[in-house]
Amino acid sequence: MTRDLTILTIETPSLGDRSYLVHDGEVAFVVDPQRDIDRVLALLDEHGVRLTHVFETHIHNDYVTGGLALARHTGATYLVNEDDDVAFERTPVREGSRIHVGDRMRVTAVATPGHTFSHLSFVLTDGVDDLDEALAVFSGGSLLYGDTGRPDLLGAEHTHDLVRHQYASARRLASLLPCGASVLPTHGFGSFCSATQSEATESTIGREREVNPVLRQDEETWVDELLAGLDAWPAYYAHMAPANLAGPAAPALEPPAPADAKELRRRIAAGEWVVDLRHRTAFARGHAPGTLNFGLEGPFVTYLGWLIPWGTPLTLLADRAEDIAAAQRELVRIGIERPAAAATGGPERWADRLAGFPTGSFADLAQVRHHREVVVLDVRRASEFAEASLDGAVNIPLHELLDRIDDVPAGEVWVHCAGGYRASVAASVLDAAGRRVVAVDDTFENAFSS
Repeated sequence: MTRDLTILTIETPSLGDRSYLVHDGEVAFVVDPQRDIDRVLALLDEHGVRLTHVFETHIHNDYVTGGLALARHTGATYLVNEDDDVAFERTPVREGSRIHVGDRMRVTAVATPGHTFSHLSFVLTDGVDDLDEALAVFSGGSLLYGDTGRPDLLGAEHTHDLVRHQYASARRLASLLPCGASVLPTHGFGSFCSATQSEATESTIGREREVNPVLRQDEETWVDELLAGLDAWPAYYAHMAPANLAGPAAPALEPPAPADAKELRRRIAAGEWVVDLRHRTAFARGHAPGTLNFGLEGPFVTYLGWLIPWGTPLTLLADRAEDIAAAQRELVRIGIERPAAAATGGPERWADRLAGFPTGSFADLAQVRHHREVVVLDVRRASEFAEASLDGAVNIPLHELLDRIDDVPAGEVWVHCAGGYRASVAASVLDAAGRRVVAVDDTFENAFSS
């Protein structure tokens, strides 16, 4: 009896991405691996299979790949588009390349430009090369669930061409492949590489034909609507493609050097970043003066990577060593290597005196505004603010706050976002700058029921 091929999904929810490991019980291939390749190695051991091939759908803009390090570690063949000007040896692939993985797995490269100019999708078949019998397509940043990858990450000068390539590529996949073929994208689970977001967790070509706007709308309508909906992307994206073209090595995940209170003060005074990873409520109650709060409970790595001046030395603070290790793993995925230092055990160990600030709800804010004038700072993105906002609120998106902190009006600042996480980050920035701040730890829906 012939065993089914096994497709394993490796989730990276903090970045909104997926990688895939596929095997036939003996040999395996991987698509778009993340930097922390130990997760892949563990799966290979768990399933008792040998890795022979590593595929990249494109030069990634939202994370540092683990593809080269994984291939070097295992001896697997590393397959990257021949048109990508990489600085390392790889096996070049192109439109129509067919790769045999073991006795059964056949992988065919299909050119699907749009997210990047050299984007490839990889179609999996079992024992045949006929795409009419495709089991799945690893679509990277091309056809996503109810969406496509965004076409503007290479710069405004390329967006016009890429968005039209993206439309044609998605439709090409839908026409080449059978309805039952699984769609297995890399992006689309919260990644800013996705043009919009979908709640779907799985899909097929047939389902996408029914629900995906790129397959249902005419080209001009789709292009206009997609471009109108694009918003800012994290600043660290600018550093991802250069790192991936250079060929990233395996990350160092050894614990950082320990720091005491004196060293923490010195690092803060020198303009370095000292980041407290605790939950925002704990940070508000008490923290070392001058530290910033990016809690591990939220989209920590996205916003830290977005805000930190690239190359700034980083020290991490947490209750437990396990939290430091978790943060390190997130950080190497976007190319922030081993932190300069770390400390654990709580704020009483990190400072001779503690700072803090109050928190409140939207109901509290409404009551305060009846009695006195305060500054209401909305740190949501401009598109969110345009949809709905509080009367008199000042909008400075979180990713702009460091450069625009002088634009925050004088006075007591009540800072809010959509759910509390970004507000806490912003409150920590303002607190470190000496401003009097209250963090609104509440959901924005409650702003209009107060």
